[in-house]
Amino acid sequence: MTIIDSRPPYDVELQAVLAVIGDQLPATISPEMIAPMRAASITAPIDELLAGRPIEHVERVIPGPVGAPELTVSIFRRTDHSTGGPGIFHTHGGGMIIGDRFTGADVFLEWVESMDAVAVSVEYRLAPENPDPAPVEDCYAALVWTAEHAEELGIDPARLLIAGGSAGGGLAAGTALLARDRRGPALVGQCLMYPMIDDRNTTVSSRQYVGIGVWDRGSNDTGWDALLGERRHGDEVSIYAAPSRATDLSGLPPAFIDVGSAEVFRDEDVAYASAIWASGGQAELHVWPGAFHGSDLMAPQATLSVIARATRTAWVARVLGV
Repeated sequence: MTIIDSRPPYDVELQAVLAVIGDQLPATISPEMIAPMRAASITAPIDELLAGRPIEHVERVIPGPVGAPELTVSIFRRTDHSTGGPGIFHTHGGGMIIGDRFTGADVFLEWVESMDAVAVSVEYRLAPENPDPAPVEDCYAALVWTAEHAEELGIDPARLLIAGGSAGGGLAAGTALLARDRRGPALVGQCLMYPMIDDRNTTVSSRQYVGIGVWDRGSNDTGWDALLGERRHGDEVSIYAAPSRATDLSGLPPAFIDVGSAEVFRDEDVAYASAIWASGGQAELHVWPGAFHGSDLMAPQATLSVIARATRTAWVARVLGV
């Protein structure tokens, strides 16, 4: 593996934030760091995120995949929710190894509040204790439950969107593929935020960000090794685990894909959008110049983050018809 020394520069404003984050979040996450990172928790307490917002939060325990444990989902809706509104099914990030159903909640809570949407976020099983296909099967089971209980939840089943960031973006893409192939719930769109979708780690961008930034090449190896084990890189890797492996992306809901130019996932995400177009599908692609992985969450007030989030939200509103 050849490391590439030349790379797109970071946005000046985001680089200043990254310098501070670097003291708290290492660029490379090794397998030995998974347990302490889980114990430390990378997610802000949900009560803090809900403070001052007219949003109610309800937890439900639902059936998991056949033969698997039950799942916990969190349901968020406005306190004055009008039934029959749009639905957001959320799959959280964390590299398949960390995080919980509240990771990245700030993004979908904005949609709940501004669009009167109902969001359902699933607590799927994490690797390496629960390797593929556990995470994506958990997500699919929870999506099916959400669609089947749409009326009870106050969701218009014709306006159900799947969304996720990073590993959650990969799981959202994999779940959308499962829904297509199993003739499962109809989705109006898939919002894939800097998705983690290719286990092979062979792109140019995967070799440009080594030991720098957030979620570098080494972290990517840690996450994929945990999820796939010895199957990684082999021909038997499922398209639902690594959607970049899919050769037919026809019949999928419209996709929104955004990614930073200064992160590992850049090239695989661009390629995924191109593959959707090649299959006759619809995708809106944004590559934010100088953005690092998850910078819109870690530096939400930065100019580039504000623009990126507004662009994403506008697409969600358009697809949901609000």
